Amino acid sequence: MNQTKYIFVTGGVTSSLGKGIIAASLAKLLQGRGYRTTIQKFDPYINVDPGTLNPYEHGECYVTDDGAETDLDLGHYERFLNVPTSQANNVTTGRVYLSVIEKERRGEFLGKTVQVVPHITNEIKDRMQLLGKSGDYDIVITEIGGTVGDIESLPYIESVRQLVWELGENNGIVIHLTLVPYLAAAGELKTKPTQHSVKTLMESGIKADILVCRTEHELSQELRQKLALFCNVKKEAVIQSIDASTIYEVPNLMLEEGLDVVALKKLDLPKKASPDLKTWNTFLRRLKNPKQTVNIGLIGKYVEMQDCYKSILEAFIHAGAANETKVNVISIHSEHINIDNVAEKLSVLDGVLVAPGFGERGIEGKIEAVRYARENNIPFFGICLGMQMSVIEYSRNILGYTEANSTEMNEKTPHPVVSLMEEQKNVTDKGGTMRLGAWKCNIKPNTLAHRIYGETTISERHRHRYEYNNKYADELQKAGLKASGVNPDTGLVEIVELENHPFFIGVQYHPEYKSTVANPHPIFVNFVAAAVNAHKK
Repeated sequence: MNQTKYIFVTGGVTSSLGKGIIAASLAKLLQGRGYRTTIQKFDPYINVDPGTLNPYEHGECYVTDDGAETDLDLGHYERFLNVPTSQANNVTTGRVYLSVIEKERRGEFLGKTVQVVPHITNEIKDRMQLLGKSGDYDIVITEIGGTVGDIESLPYIESVRQLVWELGENNGIVIHLTLVPYLAAAGELKTKPTQHSVKTLMESGIKADILVCRTEHELSQELRQKLALFCNVKKEAVIQSIDASTIYEVPNLMLEEGLDVVALKKLDLPKKASPDLKTWNTFLRRLKNPKQTVNIGLIGKYVEMQDCYKSILEAFIHAGAANETKVNVISIHSEHINIDNVAEKLSVLDGVLVAPGFGERGIEGKIEAVRYARENNIPFFGICLGMQMSVIEYSRNILGYTEANSTEMNEKTPHPVVSLMEEQKNVTDKGGTMRLGAWKCNIKPNTLAHRIYGETTISERHRHRYEYNNKYADELQKAGLKASGVNPDTGLVEIVELENHPFFIGVQYHPEYKSTVANPHPIFVNFVAAAVNAHKK
């Protein structure tokens, strides 16, 4: 293809309708037809990135190979497409304004008055076309965060209007995701919210090419005709997006509705072959027809909001399907675990995962959970802070260093078995300054980690400041907590494990970020398999 085509996805009526899932599903179908497709997310908040946001504010912070701290929707993009994303795939208002202000300070605008139009909108348009101009993609799908009509979204909507005009006919289209609510009292679906949302979009100069209607009930042909007439779209461009039992059903639902065919027609592109969804549907069949169920406890301190651990929960879905097992994840707040109730809470579990996190809240509960899993031979998996808690627990209860801790929790601990990296000690800015992105890890032979990966060198994504303290490595190793994975450049320990245990592994990195439908992460797959064995016993 000579020219990259662009699809813009906007949302109306209410947030959380699933723009990211629709964008990912459409991309999956286009990819299945042989088009090189990627997705990017433009977020209207003023934070430069979500790295400094509390998980309760915006869900988990997803990290890419190149170390970008991004919106959790990028996780969906990777899980669906099995293609890595990067810094270029996620842009925020904060990043846009920061870039424009830095240019102004350098004098790049030649004394001009810097304004939202054209300077901010030009910056947005440049970033919208960054991936398209790389030559790597035939189609770029851009998801615009927020809801049409929001003050924060206006510069993005104006940028889309300009860009669609500049790209010319058949080179850029707009998909508008909206809600068709069902009023139980009236017993009918209502189109008025969608009409108003489309009207708001048109007031900004944008005509929706395709309507995707989120609904709890089937849209009748009459209702589709009404939406087409009043929203100024063709009837075949009114796409129903009905509630599904799993997000992984959505590509097939969109295929049935013909979303990809309509989009390709609007872009004046050939349909090519029908989408190749063989691997996808094999996964879906295994997901829907499990042969057994296991209960795995997710020990964390943000458990009230599922999006805080989104990638972990999705990785369990992938690993469950690989094992033909339904993974029943039981969220347990670490603040509510203590020595008196730990047996009651954890004895019913087939596996224990101690989750990542920051700060001292809930730490003692996590340490207690590690101890119980270790002593009672329950399969254990610690991620990032969870791995660090396993080191602290072992130091306290096996080495006898009862005051062992991380300097993140207690700067004056006499035994800082987890401590701040030397290069982090003078860092004052919190944004984008952690150990981020993909780092290599050398795995020692004849270890659990080696059996899991089947490789001696791997690359995994990181997001943390504090590290395993190598001053205690010999003592911990002799006492039985083996360091089975080490970063070749820094010598920092990446993986710890126990030999005489059914399954006990802690990793400094975030394996959940790399788990996809096509490639479930091997640690999660093996952890679920261990939980299945524990359940059978």
